[in-house]
Amino acid sequence: MSLIGFPHPVNEKAARTVAAFVALTSIVILATGWLWLLLPLAYGFWARVLTGPKLSPLGALSMKVIAPRLGEPVPTAGPPKRFAQGIGAVLTTAAAITGLGLGWTGFASVLVAVLALFATLESVFGFCAGCFAFGQLMKAGVIPQDVCEECNNIWARRDRLAAEPIRLSE
Repeated sequence: MSLIGFPHPVNEKAARTVAAFVALTSIVILATGWLWLLLPLAYGFWARVLTGPKLSPLGALSMKVIAPRLGEPVPTAGPPKRFAQGIGAVLTTAAAITGLGLGWTGFASVLVAVLALFATLESVFGFCAGCFAFGQLMKAGVIPQDVCEECNNIWARRDRLAAEPIRLSE
């Protein structure tokens, strides 16, 4: 098993659990001004982008402890979730650099507010803005169709899921 890589498929319940923690952390940052929390938040995003849950304590906790207690796994395509984690990595890194490094706390707070919004949409409503953007980029031809065959045809994915259960990888 390789250290670098992202699972495909991923458990939607674990992804939404991670998003809930990100939303709560973002809200704490906005309420308290504790921009230092951007450092572990950014680390977590970069760890998940590069290794999935392997080097992300939050990813591992969500996947191995919390999500199994929420019932049967709900498989969903990995590439869009990885793309969404990448957006989170960019937002938190930019917020950390601008807020902690340059003292632009207002700008950093705007980035954290965007992150809080996206994470809340994912955790509460199951709407992944990064996944939506990924799909739009596929439609526009920016992301090749073969990156995620399941993303191309959601009906084929549903038919396959109905016919055979998927084992979620780590």
